[in-house]
Amino acid sequence: MSSFDAIVIGAGSVGLPSAFYLGELGLKVLVLEELPAPGQGQHKAAIGGVRATHSDPAKILLCQDSLEVFRTFEERHGISVGWKPGGYVFPVYADSSERTLKGLLERQHSYGLNIEWVDAQTMAELVPGIQRQDLRGGTYSPEDGQVSPLLAADAFRRLAEGRGAKFRFRDLVTAIDTHQGRVRSVTTASGETFHAPLVLNASGSHARQVGALVGLDVPVRPDSHEAGITAPLAHFLRPLVVDIRPGREGRTANFYFGQNHEGQIIFCYTPRELFYGEDREATSEFLPVVTRRLIELVPRLRNMLIRRTWRGLYPMTPDGVAIVDRTPIEGYFLAVGMCGQGFMLGPGVGRNIATLMVEGRQTLREDAARMLRFDRDFGAAKSEALK
Repeated sequence: MSSFDAIVIGAGSVGLPSAFYLGELGLKVLVLEELPAPGQGQHKAAIGGVRATHSDPAKILLCQDSLEVFRTFEERHGISVGWKPGGYVFPVYADSSERTLKGLLERQHSYGLNIEWVDAQTMAELVPGIQRQDLRGGTYSPEDGQVSPLLAADAFRRLAEGRGAKFRFRDLVTAIDTHQGRVRSVTTASGETFHAPLVLNASGSHARQVGALVGLDVPVRPDSHEAGITAPLAHFLRPLVVDIRPGREGRTANFYFGQNHEGQIIFCYTPRELFYGEDREATSEFLPVVTRRLIELVPRLRNMLIRRTWRGLYPMTPDGVAIVDRTPIEGYFLAVGMCGQGFMLGPGVGRNIATLMVEGRQTLREDAARMLRFDRDFGAAKSEALK
């Protein structure tokens, strides 16, 4: 069978839920993936945090959708995705950070987010063993949580297949045919051509290359980030912790960690100087830097056993906001440039883009959808997101 209603390119954090929601809307869907299994690109490199406590409307609304999906997944579908409630905390040690986070609360509350400023004592109770010296408190959003990326990938594939979606792995897209300004078919390295009036580019770090197949310049440029995980510990930490202070060693902008549903501590940091490109080899500097930050913040973690580290790619846009939109090529859509937050955005983006493809409308309110447009001024959008 070579004819479908829709073709999704990419079986990752965005492509998998998109295929499921397209199937939910009654479409016959084909998912094309160059890797051998679902979620084997950047998806499996995610640490699994899911939060709606952002600063711009698009991310807030999309992640609210994602949280609802993950929070109720097992109840609705009978499949575990490793959902662990507990929220996010942003501990604060400086005046400037306190002003920044408190300054976001009004906007976040206006979107119905459950986030509040808590005092130092409450923060210490939420993060047992946290460094108390100069701790001022911080923000706490109890409805955020964590999910297993590996369980989620398998779950969404099973749901999509249950709605009739077909998956082809180890099959790289090599050409996309258009005629009179609309998409007609997709050809892969196997030499096969698949016909569909709708095509979704959900190819993550390869979004620009896939966009070029229809003559579009999709402004997505990947950079790499490292993460790691420990052996299981006795459960003691419920929220995922984000330390927004720059590291004293000069290499890190912030770092974050949490304890997953199996008891493992999973951690990552944002480098001050981004590593653009697709190099995913582990570096020798990551572990000494991140463990020093972990132990300085929570000294009780000094004896934890590190099991492994890895690097994944953040598909970045110039303004740090995703592109979720139609394009000038009729029938060709984009759900790309998640900027390292594809896992938490994925279900919300999938539901939104499927509705746009099938019904011609966004599920988001207009001001949020405008931020995700492909034809936006990326410099202006960045300024708006920072307000």
